[in-house]
This record gives sequence, structure tokens and C-alpha cells, in this order.
Amino acid sequence: MKLSLFPLVCLCAVSAQGALDQSLQALANVGREGQGNEAASVAWKEVVQTGPASLPALLAVVGKGSPVADNWLRIAGDAIVQNARAQGQALPVAEVEAFLKDTAHPPPARRLAFDLLKEADPARADAVEPSLATDPVQELRRGAVQRLIDAARTKEADAAKTAYLAALDVVRDEDQTRAIVTELRKQSVPVDLPKHFGFLMQWQVIGPFDNSERKGFETVFPPEKEIRLDATYDGKSGPVKWQPFVSGDEYGKLDFNKPFGMLKEVTAYAVADFQSTEERDAEIRLGCKDGWKVWLNGQFLFGRDEYHRGQQMDQYKLKCHLRKGANTILVKCCQNEQKEQWTVEWEFQLRVCDGAGTAILAAATPAK
Repeated sequence: MKLSLFPLVCLCAVSAQGALDQSLQALANVGREGQGNEAASVAWKEVVQTGPASLPALLAVVGKGSPVADNWLRIAGDAIVQNARAQGQALPVAEVEAFLKDTAHPPPARRLAFDLLKEADPARADAVEPSLATDPVQELRRGAVQRLIDAARTKEADAAKTAYLAALDVVRDEDQTRAIVTELRKQSVPVDLPKHFGFLMQWQVIGPFDNSERKGFETVFPPEKEIRLDATYDGKSGPVKWQPFVSGDEYGKLDFNKPFGMLKEVTAYAVADFQSTEERDAEIRLGCKDGWKVWLNGQFLFGRDEYHRGQQMDQYKLKCHLRKGANTILVKCCQNEQKEQWTVEWEFQLRVCDGAGTAILAAATPAK
């Protein structure tokens, strides 16, 4: 009697896939504070030993856990590709490319897919990159945009202007935008940077309130309880009331030193009305080197009780949901006691955009 090995082979395959799934889940379960690191160290070796065949399954769990988990998975993916190339093993580049092109996958997973594709098959990644200029993941656009900038630099004046304007349509990163705008302004082409980025420029501000001994960050001053633009409150040195302030900085910086003076150990607030044309998900992106908090429609989003660590555009990305019509954005900004010259900044910049960094522009405020 001749026995078939087919059921046994199938059983082994199912068992191997189950073991891989368990190992990948152990990596995906690592917490922000490192919970699960011990199990992950064992699982990492098992995933890497599985080899190139595990890459599609690995990509499928990226972006579904913590950033620490994604780091474990990224390192495992890198190791698999490096080992495969060293040993002359075939890599599933077609599957990785297909994963990259499916925009339904989480951004961290698609970023990893592109990085692995570059490692595994640089020529293939090079051919794919130009198509990412309008990708919904901001980081994936960068290489494609740089190609447009580099190409524009090789052209004569009129053709270069057209090329730079095309690049401006898709650029989202500050440094690349600056490079493009510099070239366009050399040709006297006007560029509205606040509109391009979606910076909020018109605010109502109030202050100063107290921040002695850095207690202002946690102190609930009246603007956190109510937004009444006609109200007057007790401030640090006397009565304070709301006043209009329009930023003159094309990168949207609101400098509290201008309406209130060069003060220390103080707190101030700024509020803006953002008219959304539709209900939608969005991001409020903030740059600030002082202590800050942000609320949207009375709901606290996030805050940082830190001072003078440096400031950059899009330093903090706060996911939020806009309602159709009026949305109230409230920012609290605290200045501490330090006297050094590099601590005088008491400011922030804020913009509203989507996940790719594309500006969401406010509709005109309805007439009252």
C-alpha cells in the first residue's frame, strides 16, 4: 500500500506559517515602554531565520502596533534582505512593490516596503519612485520631489519656472519648499507660503497670565473654561482682554512678544476660528519651543511641558477631526524664567493639513 505524503507536507506548511504568525505578533506586541522586549528578542531571530518568504507577512503587521514594535519589525526586515543578498537568495520584490503601491496599507508599512525595495532591487525602486510625487504618505514623496527639483535646475529660465511650479504643487517638506521658492522668486514669481502650507495667520490673543515657578502649564486660566472675546479677566499684572493679532511671518509664527512685550514667567492664549468646508479627519501641526497645550472645539488634544528644546515646522502632529463649519482652535503658550538670549522666543506656528502635509484651507467666515 502506497502512502501519500501530501497531507504531511500541508500540515508542516500550516505549522510553519502558524509559527511565523506567532513570532510576528510577538514583535507587533512590543509596547512603547519596551513591554514584551524579551519575547521579541526570541521572535526576531525566528522571523529572520524564516528568510525572504516572511517579508509580505512582516509588512502586513507594520503600523498596527507601537512605534517601538515597528522598529523591531524594520530591523528584522533589513536583516532578512541583507542576509538574502549575501547568500544569493531571491527576494519577493514583486510582492513588496505591490504592497507599496497599495495606499490602503498603513504609512509606516509602506515606508518600510519602499526602503526594503531599495535595498533588494535599487533599479526597481528607482523606477517606482517618480510615481510617488503625489503619494498620500509625506515621507514617500520626498525622493520624487527631489527629482523634480534636480531636473528643474538643468533647464533654461522659462522651462525652469514651469518645472519649479510643478514641483511646488507636490512639495510638502519645508526645506524642499524653501529651495523651490528661492528659485521662483529669483524669477519674480510670487508664492503664498501661508496658503501653501495652511498656516493660521489671524488670531485673537490674551495675556499675560502667571507662570511663576512654571505653574502656569497646569493652572486652568479662564480661556480654558470659556471663549468669550468680549470678556476681561485678572491677568498677572492687571486686567487682560482678548485682542486681534495677525501674524506677519510667512511661516505662520505668532510671536507673543509683539502684543505683550518681552516678558518672562508668563502664560498667554491664542484662539482662531477655522471654517471647514466639510466634516473630515485632519492634522493640526505645531512648532513651538515653549510649554504648550492645544484644544479643538473644547477637546484637549495634547501638550508639552518643556522649554527651549528647539523649534521646527511640524514638530508636533496632532490627529483630529474637523466638523463642518466653525471649529475653534485654542493654543496655550507658556514662557519660563530663563534669561539667556536664546530663551526670549515666546511663539508658535500652527497649520491645518492632511496626513500628507497638504494644506486644508479654511472657507470664508460666514457673514454675521
